[in-house]
Amino acid sequence: MKTILITGASSGIGAATAEVFLKAGWHVGLVARRAERLNDLAAGYDNAISLPADVTNQNQMAEAFKQFTDQTGRLDVLFNNAGMFGTAGPIDEVPLNSFEEVLNVNVRGMFICAQLAFELMRHQSPQGGRIINNGSLSAHNPRPGSVSYTTSKHAITGMTRSLSLDGRAFDIACSQIDIGNAETDMVRDLNARILAADPNAELMPSMNVDEAARSVLHMAEMPPEANVQFMTVMATKMPYIGRG
Repeated sequence: MKTILITGASSGIGAATAEVFLKAGWHVGLVARRAERLNDLAAGYDNAISLPADVTNQNQMAEAFKQFTDQTGRLDVLFNNAGMFGTAGPIDEVPLNSFEEVLNVNVRGMFICAQLAFELMRHQSPQGGRIINNGSLSAHNPRPGSVSYTTSKHAITGMTRSLSLDGRAFDIACSQIDIGNAETDMVRDLNARILAADPNAELMPSMNVDEAARSVLHMAEMPPEANVQFMTVMATKMPYIGRG
C-alpha cells in the first residue's frame, strides 16, 4: 500500500485531499494542530493515521514522521500543504508580527516538513519518493492585499526548484501545485473580507475543492520516472492571466 503524509489535513484542501487518498486505498498520515478534527476524519478508515502536530515545531514534526513510518515502513509522498493567508491589505497596514507568522507557517513549516521527508526518502530502501508542495497562483500573479502570502509562496517556488535539483541523485521528485479559488475556509474568509469592504462587490468564481484534491492524487500516482513539475488548477473564470 502506498503511503502519503498530508500536512494541514484538518480542513480545506488538506482534508479534501486526505479523503481522496483514503478512498483510493493509500495509507494516509493526517497532520494538523486540531486533533479532534483529525480523529473525526480518520474515523471509519483503517488506513488513516492521526498525527496531531504543529508544522512549525521541529520536534513535534520529527515525532509525527517517526510515528507514521513506524506503522507504514516508509514514506512515498509528502503533500506539504499547511499554510495561512495572514493580514490582508497594503504593506503599511500589515503588522510585522502577522508577516512573521505567515513566513513561520508557510516557509519555515514547509521547510521543516520537506527536510524530514527528504531525509527519510534518501535513506529508506528502496530509495526515493515524492514531495508535492502546495504553492498558489500568488506564487506567479498576486491578488491585491496579499503581500505576506505572496512573499511566502514565491519562496515555496524556490524551495520546489531546489528540492527538484537536489533530489535527482536520490530518486526524490519534487513538484508544486498552484491552486486557485478552491472552495475552502480560506477562500470563504477572503470573500467575506471583500463583501465587508463593498457589499455590492462581485465575488470571484470558485471551484469544488475536490478538483484540487484529485489533481494532487494524479501527481502522486505518476511513475518514478515521471513528474508533474508544476501544475495550475483553478476556477475557469477567475482572474489570473493578466489579473494585475
